[in-house]
Amino acid sequence: MLPELKIQQLRYVITVVDEGGFNAAAKRVHRTQPALSMAVRELEQRLGQDIFERGGKSQLTPFGKFCLPRFRELLGQHDRVVKDVVGQADGRQGHVHIATVPSVASRIMPPLLADFIDRFPDLTISLHDENAHYVCQMVANGEVDLGITSLWQSDDDLDYTHLFEDKVGVVCHRSHPLASRSSIDWRSLQGEKLIRNGTSRLLMGTDASELVENSAFYISNMISLIAMLEAGAGVTTLPQLAFPEHNANLCFIPLQEPDVVRRIGLVKASNRTLAPAAQIMEGFLLERLKDEPE
Repeated sequence: MLPELKIQQLRYVITVVDEGGFNAAAKRVHRTQPALSMAVRELEQRLGQDIFERGGKSQLTPFGKFCLPRFRELLGQHDRVVKDVVGQADGRQGHVHIATVPSVASRIMPPLLADFIDRFPDLTISLHDENAHYVCQMVANGEVDLGITSLWQSDDDLDYTHLFEDKVGVVCHRSHPLASRSSIDWRSLQGEKLIRNGTSRLLMGTDASELVENSAFYISNMISLIAMLEAGAGVTTLPQLAFPEHNANLCFIPLQEPDVVRRIGLVKASNRTLAPAAQIMEGFLLERLKDEPE
């Protein structure tokens, strides 16, 4: 059976060598000289060999010279492991994977993540932008730690914490007759060519449901949707965060009747514990985003 080597005793041996004697080493480690000598002697007894010459206690024996570089290697590895484990435990090190809907990824996350990285420089962040369905799926499957998305229906696999609401409006070309309005109701959209998109389901269950049901167009890709709107091919409804605010050709008109919002929240798996780094990120996002307007 191999003898047990105590890390502190190995550290004492190295300190004696580095400080040039037992007295100096004892001061360095804040121990009395007899206590330090006793600890080294106990190590020698465990190994069955002297590490220091008996005549000059700071001089290594041949066996001690053999041990010294190995003690240093073992201590270096020990300290690295302890640093990594403690860093993971307190959330200072690690890798956090987040998935968000594209509008949140482009409009909200950049300044937040810049601030987070300043506060936690040793953490690595991966950000994925997907539609609401796939964000939830990635969280449920364990592909990411956290998601920021809309949860269209309750899901036992996910814990949802509401963050904020994103108001829905009508988006059209600036030359469209509706573009001059400060707000709009659904009746004004009757007879318009409504282009449905992935967020159009927000209108279902409201007075405007028939607009969605009677729409002959559906485009899921935002780039293609914007191109169609710029071409004057119709109008659409979008949450305000999803509206390309720097697009000079399009305008956003708040929808007042019905008053429709997209609920955005933080989702995590209900059956898995978050890693410490992800716990830090969760707290940060809740602090910065909960109940905050866009």
